[in-house]
Amino acid sequence: MKKQYRPYLYITPAIIGILLFVIYPILHTIYLSFQSGSLISSEFTFAGLDNYKSLLSNEDFLGALKNTAIYTVSMVGVSIGLSLVFAVWLNKQSFMHKLTQTVIFTPHLVSLVSIGVLFMWIMNPDYGFLNWVLDSIGLPTSKWLSSEKSALFSIILVGIWKTVGYNTLIFIAGLQSIPKYIYEAANLDNSGKIRTFFKITLPLLSPTLFFLLITTTTSSFQVFDLVNVMTKGGPINSTNMLVYYIYEAGFRYFDIGSASAASVFLIILVGFLTFAHFKLLAKKVHYQ
Repeated sequence: MKKQYRPYLYITPAIIGILLFVIYPILHTIYLSFQSGSLISSEFTFAGLDNYKSLLSNEDFLGALKNTAIYTVSMVGVSIGLSLVFAVWLNKQSFMHKLTQTVIFTPHLVSLVSIGVLFMWIMNPDYGFLNWVLDSIGLPTSKWLSSEKSALFSIILVGIWKTVGYNTLIFIAGLQSIPKYIYEAANLDNSGKIRTFFKITLPLLSPTLFFLLITTTTSSFQVFDLVNVMTKGGPINSTNMLVYYIYEAGFRYFDIGSASAASVFLIILVGFLTFAHFKLLAKKVHYQ
């Protein structure tokens, strides 16, 4: 009888941790989203759906939602697409290809704060490295982070640079798990490289692609460090994101009700997108 309960005893610490640091904060955030009050005050009054209604008419929140959507679509499309191209190119065992894999993966090991500080110098409109290169080859320079027209693009560029290496190595691991005899059979059938890629490689790589699609979408909706370090949501809210909006509402304006409502909205949105991915794409994933 004791042996039957032993596995539950082993997972008890993990369950307690999840209840204290995941479930309880979510439930408490939902509770606060229906309250009106300040973070520096312990007095709250029931506000019903007022916090949610004010969000839907708040231009800053809608702008942050739009920016987050653009950032997420760019990260999913460009980052995963580039990573797949790099993975196919680098899926070889030579020394140079392994060295290139290491170089590409290195940005993933650097903290986002350090990357943000580094690119603030690189993208400086007056003495930055990027403008120096553009000016040297006769191309027009850019204001990068200082202009509302290019600031969001600059954040996306840094985000892609940060994530491509990790995604590339995940794709390479997926490519190396595909049995070689499948490609040998394709060669015997005189299948060309392009046909082999779309008929064999891509379908067998679908579990890896599905995994990266879910993780990249989720992490993109939670982007905060780059915005906080590089732009503070500016200029003119052109780089404000959902998580940074929540941070400002809660810890700058001390509007805990609005911040909690935005947090619940983010949870629902990410949950819905994750469910939609599983519902629409899970059946198209081919396992070996």
